[in-house]
Amino acid sequence: MASAAGSSTAVQAGRSGPSHTNQGLSTTDEIVTQIRTTDNVADLNLRLKNVASAKDVRQTFLSGLLSSGQDPLETLELPRHTLGYLYILSARLQATTVPKPALTVIQEFCSLFDPPQARLAPDQVTALANGIVQVSQEADNLKVALSPLYKLVTRYPPSLSHLTTLHRMFVMTCVGTQHFSAALPVLSVPITNIDLTISDLTYNDNLIYHYAGGVAFGALKRWREAEEFFEICASSPAQVPAAIQLEASKKLVLVQLILYGQTVPPPRYTNPNLTRLLKNSPYGKYIKAYPLPRSALYAAIEKDNELFTNEKNLGLIHQTIDRAPRWLIKKLISTYLTLGLADIAKEVSIDSEDEIRDIIVNMIESGEISASISADGTVTFLDPILQISKAEVDKVLKQAQEQSKLLLGLERAMNSNKDYLTKAVKHKDEAWGPDDDMYNAGGGGGWVEESVM
Repeated sequence: MASAAGSSTAVQAGRSGPSHTNQGLSTTDEIVTQIRTTDNVADLNLRLKNVASAKDVRQTFLSGLLSSGQDPLETLELPRHTLGYLYILSARLQATTVPKPALTVIQEFCSLFDPPQARLAPDQVTALANGIVQVSQEADNLKVALSPLYKLVTRYPPSLSHLTTLHRMFVMTCVGTQHFSAALPVLSVPITNIDLTISDLTYNDNLIYHYAGGVAFGALKRWREAEEFFEICASSPAQVPAAIQLEASKKLVLVQLILYGQTVPPPRYTNPNLTRLLKNSPYGKYIKAYPLPRSALYAAIEKDNELFTNEKNLGLIHQTIDRAPRWLIKKLISTYLTLGLADIAKEVSIDSEDEIRDIIVNMIESGEISASISADGTVTFLDPILQISKAEVDKVLKQAQEQSKLLLGLERAMNSNKDYLTKAVKHKDEAWGPDDDMYNAGGGGGWVEESVM
């Protein structure tokens, strides 16, 4: 990228003042000439931003053809002319009077653009991504947006730990097309940086990204990651909770039933209204009933089946029901040292001893319980044997050191954020009172129906 001390043309244009930033940019030919000859990209950005701010001008000139009939994009070079290319391409995608650019043109830009130049116009990057999604939807083929969005989200920010509007759009597209695993390279990088100078973020971008991420992880049965993402969405500080935070809370408690057999109290900075709303909903009633035998749980949800279906949570509830026998079996461990398969089947209300045997064998193999089954069907519960290798210990220590450094950096950043400190202090001493009982009640296919689109 050329230095700010560029050509004399660029310097003179920069001194002309705000009232003249549009001078010489009255036709598509002149716009392209400025893009090709101006070395001072910061000055060029001011000129192009002025042109793009007026819808009629943007559609007429930024999205138009040259007087020769040639496509202006064919005269520009990537990555050298990234900024001008970005303005023209995003305008072309938004225009209603000219043909949309070919997918190959979009793919080429996303593969070759210069990130530092593009960061001068974050609003145009967001507009470009929105345009890619819109064009794909109009073509009834949303999955074609995955590749260009992936290249944008992985190349545009300084690192994937910088949250951008692109994160939200890419993960939502992965969920909308049920390409859940495609989101993993992005979701696996924790968000530790917020920089409003490189992305026109809103509060909802953070909520939607983590909600969509939770859905993607849940669809892949990666329950611990799903729990983390839903919790971040649900517990993000807010004076008034957003509707999506309530939806995240519903999925969060269901994921926790799968993971732990019971729910877990949310962070104390979570808006208490969410807890009250959830407690007084059919989800609160279901949590109190869990884990009962499967037949009792099916009866508990029968009345609200339509609600769970409409809210895209019925499949997730069925998975909690499938897990219920495991939690009932774990309760037996605290009471019995040995128990016959027939007795266990009776306790968990399952008629088939073979099914009980399969469940217990699976629990043993997955490390959920330590037990043995004799030839006569007697199950002996054993104390768990902790087996950890030196390599595993070294790995955990290394991860702990990395996380310690990361948390130290985050703590320093948050300590300089007055809004966060005010919110944290306000909720520090608030008690959960009667709402706490929802998180201690009761003891404890894919997910293709889930969608945030």
